[in-house]
Amino acid sequence: MSDRKPFTLNGWHVLGAFVAFFGLIFAVNGLFMYQAIHTFPGQTVDNPYEAGIEYNRTLAQKAAEAQLGWKAEVVKDAAAIRLIVVDSAGQPVEGLRVDARLERPATEQDRRLVVLRPAAPGVYEAPAKGLTGAWDLSATAHDASGHVFEAQRRLIWP
Repeated sequence: MSDRKPFTLNGWHVLGAFVAFFGLIFAVNGLFMYQAIHTFPGQTVDNPYEAGIEYNRTLAQKAAEAQLGWKAEVVKDAAAIRLIVVDSAGQPVEGLRVDARLERPATEQDRRLVVLRPAAPGVYEAPAKGLTGAWDLSATAHDASGHVFEAQRRLIWP
């Protein structure tokens, strides 16, 4: 026979478990705080003042676009990307120079610059060869009078 007493849980055991549990929580939180503070510099852009000025220009550009009243629709298929631009009366806007940028939403690889050429009144298109998956289209249209119109769309090919 063994002379050992059976284990009984007492207050010191509970206190030890309590201190160990919360000690582990504090240690993990401390590690997370250290990593967060030492890996994030505290700013999202390298030049925040210039970014603020650029944002004001963006707001002015959006206000000018609203006054134009143009609307854009993007149509895509396996062969081409089409940008259809109409004015406030629903008439096609002709004579635009349309430059566009295609980029992947989750990576900086595979950026492509494309020029959308006139295909019909108010319709500008570019070939869509080799595009699969998700792409963000940022198109900028300029007319002869100096008006600028921008359109952004997410395009997804199978």
